[in-house]
Amino acid sequence: MDLFRVATLQMESTPGDKAANLAKIDAFAARAARQGARLMLAPECSVTGYWWLRNLPHDDFAALAEPVPDGPTTQALLEMSRRHGLSIGAGFIELGADGKLYKPYVVAMPDGRWAAHRKLHAFVHPSLTCGDSYTVFDLPEGVKAGILICYDCNLVENVRITALMGAQVLLAPHQTGGCRGTNPHQMGVIDAALWHNRHADPEAIEREILGDKGRGWLMRWLPSRAHDNGIFLVFSNGIGVDDDEIRTGNAMILDPYGRILAESLEADEDLVIADLDLSLLQQATGRRWRRSRRPELYGRLCQATGDERPTRELKFEE
Repeated sequence: MDLFRVATLQMESTPGDKAANLAKIDAFAARAARQGARLMLAPECSVTGYWWLRNLPHDDFAALAEPVPDGPTTQALLEMSRRHGLSIGAGFIELGADGKLYKPYVVAMPDGRWAAHRKLHAFVHPSLTCGDSYTVFDLPEGVKAGILICYDCNLVENVRITALMGAQVLLAPHQTGGCRGTNPHQMGVIDAALWHNRHADPEAIEREILGDKGRGWLMRWLPSRAHDNGIFLVFSNGIGVDDDEIRTGNAMILDPYGRILAESLEADEDLVIADLDLSLLQQATGRRWRRSRRPELYGRLCQATGDERPTRELKFEE
């Protein structure tokens, strides 16, 4: 297979309404299948909603969790995948066999298989446990995919290791853009009134989602994750209201040179589709650079500096 058609979604989730969010993913999957896609990604926590989770009491948060793969969400995604004939990825809250709570991203495949990645740098709720392993798996078409969730992609080590494990395509579901913080050089909150008034004044909200609070911020680092590792990257994101923040969408698909194959510039829910030319992988610049690695020099990467802190602690002091 030289061409592999993929789809990625920017979507506004309804907080806590799994049925409504799964129905929306189902409708988009039908559209993606009609256009010949073999894989479709929905955003991080697309089934449960995201930013609202941070304020839930432990018992309410735990009530959202379910096992993988026997829980209703994974089973619904598997049924959806079989019915539409394409692989479908979505995120929610997991109750692990160890009794701990995780933030997974599950890819359901039409042949009945599934893959799940637990977010390595989970921070949205204090009851979450961070994952401790990387996820690389074969899609039915023989394409090798890896998964990293949102903050996971910010650390270059995570992307490099996923590429070294053989991933040809990085699946990167996010909930980002329009984030609060004290650093004036990073994103920044978007006035919710601009979103709610988007139909009357589309230019105002588009300036925000395409500027430094959204696409402009992504362009500082996201293409390099694809280019420097010689892999395709499929970016899915929330759009619109996410509790007290406005997500910026910017769903996009990048090739192994960091070039954008397709993207959404819409201030609305949207589906983006592109063909991945797998023949580009072998000679991609980043892949050739990887062959020049000198692992004997990299021991310091595995040594603690003393400056490391939990992601949640760092995130909520911004």
